[in-house]
Amino acid sequence: MHPSFNRRSFIKSATALTGGFFAPNLLFGQNAPAGLNVAAIGCNGKGRSDISEIAPGNRIAFLCDVDRDRAKKMMTAFPEARFFSDYREMFAEVADKIDVVTVSTPDHMHYPIAVEAIRRGKPVMVQKPLSNNLWETRALAKYAKEKGVLTVMGNQGATTQGTRLLREWIEAGLIGEVKEVYYWTNRPIWPQGTGITLPSMAVPDTLNWDVWQGTCATERPYSPEIHPFKWRGFWDYGCGALGDIGCHCLNSSFWALDLKGDFVVEASKVSEFDNTFAPKRSTLTYQFPAKNGRAPVRILWQDGVADPNTDKDFVRPPGLPADVKLSAEFGQVFVGTEGIIFFNDAYCNTAPIVFPESLRQKAKTIPQVYPRVKGGPTQELCRAVRGEGPKPVSNFEDHAGPLTEMVLAGNLAVRLGKKIDWDSANLDARGLAEVKALLKRQYRSGWEPILS
Repeated sequence: MHPSFNRRSFIKSATALTGGFFAPNLLFGQNAPAGLNVAAIGCNGKGRSDISEIAPGNRIAFLCDVDRDRAKKMMTAFPEARFFSDYREMFAEVADKIDVVTVSTPDHMHYPIAVEAIRRGKPVMVQKPLSNNLWETRALAKYAKEKGVLTVMGNQGATTQGTRLLREWIEAGLIGEVKEVYYWTNRPIWPQGTGITLPSMAVPDTLNWDVWQGTCATERPYSPEIHPFKWRGFWDYGCGALGDIGCHCLNSSFWALDLKGDFVVEASKVSEFDNTFAPKRSTLTYQFPAKNGRAPVRILWQDGVADPNTDKDFVRPPGLPADVKLSAEFGQVFVGTEGIIFFNDAYCNTAPIVFPESLRQKAKTIPQVYPRVKGGPTQELCRAVRGEGPKPVSNFEDHAGPLTEMVLAGNLAVRLGKKIDWDSANLDARGLAEVKALLKRQYRSGWEPILS
């Protein structure tokens, strides 16, 4: 019917997308003898998989992480790499030796690090979301365009074959006009909501807590309930479940249906939250107007879903046979006038499945239109830097920036409890003055953004 795909779990997906390079590189701890000099900022968690993806064919020359203890594995794997605990010191000392930068830090630090890389003319990969507030997202996309620097966001779905099959099938009319898209996820899998306590502890000797807090105006004592990983539930540092996984999931409809521009988004089924923490669960409805011959599109997003197969509040997408078991982690369904396309994952990394089955033979005949991307976002960026390929699909100005704005506008609907009529041209919500207070963060003294 179509090219086969391997099913992968969420935990494995980040490294599996590298084309199998992860294990060999880490096992042997070898830098490539030639290639680009990479400065990797953030060395554990997602940083670890980003390093493993970019390492083949390149040299991991510099490692930077605020937590030396959590960086140990990468320091061992790449013993020739020089280590820094402060990205500002790294750029000041060795910028002239850096060819490309990866940024795999908490969301609130994406912007200042990426700005510094771009200011110095360094191609840069920034993990999703592009930033955790709308002003920074727009400013970063604009700055990258002004400076003419190659960029990419680390939303792997922008490089998968499934995403390209999806767009080809939709444009060929396989399922008729797409009217609705359904997404779901079990995120958050970290503490969010009300009633969370933050016991403080002495800062570990291996952690630069000052740099970790970075731009955040709210200075907090160190707590293991913030670092590592649990920062995602804080509005100051992360963007909740939607910010974590939205740039992965929503990428498919954003690209396949050309959703860039204005829309309306409204939140419902929102659990308790406060000014510090995002909610444990929310449902969002996006409405996109007709565009370029495409019909209006409604998107239903559901996060905090424990198990879509048993959750009584879960809205099951129409058109799926009753015996189809849905992934408890995430999934997506495109509903057209003549059928549906179903992915049981977040990245379109599994095989798309078409219902009714009578359409599957037709799917075989649809020609390839969009070139396939070898490897993930970091390798796509490196090829562009070397002049071996086009600029990445998820570059800041054309794709990653507008996609992140779509995601973060959803959080405005959650936090304000009001319908957001998004005015993309003016980075604003029509008729809601209170939105302005949430568009841009307050910066800690000494961390104010400088675009020059």
